[in-house]
Amino acid sequence: MKAKFCLKFCLTTAALLALTAISYGQAGTDMKNAAEDTGHATKTAAKDTGKATEKAADKTGDATKTVAKDTGHATKTAAKDTGHATKTAAKDTGKATEKAADKTGDAMK
Repeated sequence: MKAKFCLKFCLTTAALLALTAISYGQAGTDMKNAAEDTGHATKTAAKDTGKATEKAADKTGDATKTVAKDTGHATKTAAKDTGHATKTAAKDTGKATEKAADKTGDAMK
């Protein structure tokens, strides 16, 4: 009886140990596969992020170029308008000075 019990106990223990070893082996493989999948996903995400950053930088550069062009044009137009206004103001000042001189001359007579 004792030998039968010992044999059953030993067989059961061996079966459980074998099952445990297989389970741990499977878990190790699953962990390895999960790590590889995560690494691949991370690499893909990094590539996509790099592409998006590059596109955004290109668009920003284009927008900056356009704004600079528009600013240059506006500055040129403002300079022309300022020059014209200065010329007109100088003419008007000259005329006013001339009239004032004439009146001063008339008053001196």
